[in-house]
Amino acid sequence: MNEPCLFESRKVTTDTTSLVSYIPIPGFGVLPVNAFVIHAKQPMLVDTGMAAVRKDFLGELKSIIELKDLRWIWITHADMDHLGNLEAILAEAPNARVITSYIGMAKMGLQGIALDRVYLLNSGQTLDIGDRKIRAVSPPTFDAPETTGLFDQKTGALFSADCFGAILAKPVETALEINSQDLLEGGQLWASIDAPWLGIVDPGKFKNSILSLNDLDPQVILSAHLPVATGMNSILFDNLSEAYKTPRFVGPDQQALEKMMVA
Repeated sequence: MNEPCLFESRKVTTDTTSLVSYIPIPGFGVLPVNAFVIHAKQPMLVDTGMAAVRKDFLGELKSIIELKDLRWIWITHADMDHLGNLEAILAEAPNARVITSYIGMAKMGLQGIALDRVYLLNSGQTLDIGDRKIRAVSPPTFDAPETTGLFDQKTGALFSADCFGAILAKPVETALEINSQDLLEGGQLWASIDAPWLGIVDPGKFKNSILSLNDLDPQVILSAHLPVATGMNSILFDNLSEAYKTPRFVGPDQQALEKMMVA
């Protein structure tokens, strides 16, 4: 795979659909990039995918839900693999409001998102979307200060933003298909890229932040950058608890990049 591509969407809980895409990481493998639709009484989209697959993404999203029925768009953070199709979706979803934090609102304001389309929610607060409550949570690893995950209190699904992500050798349908050592190494590599500050954190405080998520006892972990993970809590939490030991990632320089391009 040498360019971003969208895969067929799939159900990951009884009422949650994942829009699945992958992006190549030259020299290392591929990274999943997932968005999710929660089919609640007030339907919610979690993240909006990459602009690089916009046509296919919008087509797949419209096959899942009528955009006029979309009520909420939860942006976990304002990176372009999460924000890539937001403006295009808002243009066709007149009833949708964007859930973010104050810092996220400031970032999106730079892209022209109107304040009256934004709804601010902080970690620990909940939002009633008709048939369930969604709780905002703080993932232990992140690459942007506004990052806010969410916990669906009806299904027990934890949407963890970048946290628990992993660079993989190839696309797979579920995290259970990944060899345990490959999952550990791919997760450590991703954590060293996405959270380069991990090496300077207090290990005790970091583990406490992990425990706060573990205490939710999620039924399924839905990371933006890992295939759906059901029944894998102990593996993922244990792997994450060791992530601070991973050296900070230093990528290829220009000379190395040119060699990869030739290859």
